[in-house]
Amino acid sequence: MKKDKYVAYVGTYTHGSSIGIHLYDLDVEAGRMTERKVIPINNSSYVIKSHNGKYLYSIADEGVEAFKILPDGDLEPINNAATGGMRGCFLATDQKDRFLFVAGYHDGRVSVLHLNEDGSVGDIADGIFHQGLGGLAERNFRPHVNCVAMTPDEKYLCAVDLGVDQVKIYKLDHNTGRIKLIDILRCELESAPTRLLFSPDGRFAYLICELKNYINVYTYNGTGKSPKFELIQTISTLNKKYERGSAACALRFSPDGNYLICSNAGDDSVGMYKVNHETGELEKICILPISGDYPKDIAIFPDGRHLISLNHESDSITFFTVDYEQGTLVMNGKEVKVDTPNCVLISKIGE
Repeated sequence: MKKDKYVAYVGTYTHGSSIGIHLYDLDVEAGRMTERKVIPINNSSYVIKSHNGKYLYSIADEGVEAFKILPDGDLEPINNAATGGMRGCFLATDQKDRFLFVAGYHDGRVSVLHLNEDGSVGDIADGIFHQGLGGLAERNFRPHVNCVAMTPDEKYLCAVDLGVDQVKIYKLDHNTGRIKLIDILRCELESAPTRLLFSPDGRFAYLICELKNYINVYTYNGTGKSPKFELIQTISTLNKKYERGSAACALRFSPDGNYLICSNAGDDSVGMYKVNHETGELEKICILPISGDYPKDIAIFPDGRHLISLNHESDSITFFTVDYEQGTLVMNGKEVKVDTPNCVLISKIGE
């Protein structure tokens, strides 16, 4: 039986030996990966794949850049486009790949760009600057949009703003790409919400908060005239309070959706939680070190048994074998060196 093959795209800041997106071949059984090449791009801080699997989009200094994914997983540049604001930090698309949504950390802007049938990025459909004041003057005194995510029913675009401790919820016009603010999910003051994930069945939402180091769990219902989020659980991402300060970062589901994994910078750890599919609530399995500094992003291999951590400050990628039942992470071989890794996307070849 022919085995599926996978690659990993690792976006990096452009300096030193890093000049763009590093392309790795995955050995799924061994839980390791080997670098194949680097695709030049200026400061790739976040990458996503289109829902049809044909294209990859990346944040760049120029705005956003589109690539065609070739049969062997290599990337072929298509075009780049401006977002109408300052440099972005996060991307998302709708299910039909008609629009590209961009989160603007530096200017607090949500941008919507048209996507063309050939995968290229088109004109700006809409853009809204967030307003308001946050609770921490030294950092969060103004809007910082750190994540954008469509609700599972595709009715709304959620824009997570860690600067003002809110998730602003927009109604999306699927014909024009225009967005209209219809609701706000308000978080605890100085919590700095940073990433939002919906459960595979669309019934629950998971919001990780950077400065309070916890995950908020919500029920989600979009059947009414307005979206409804109800907070049902708050669970810490740390074993105990980190005295020198820690920042919750990445949030990912395991491939089977049974587990939720997060990372903590400062504490330099990974937390694993079992998901109760009936209630949506999380049960902590373990929180363990990742042998690197500032785990900015994490990913689970397609087999669900291996984890990789992108350690931004120590310029490394570390590998672990995961045992959910025993609650363990075991270091799996030597680290791989790469300058300032930001994000990782695992992709099946020929998908």
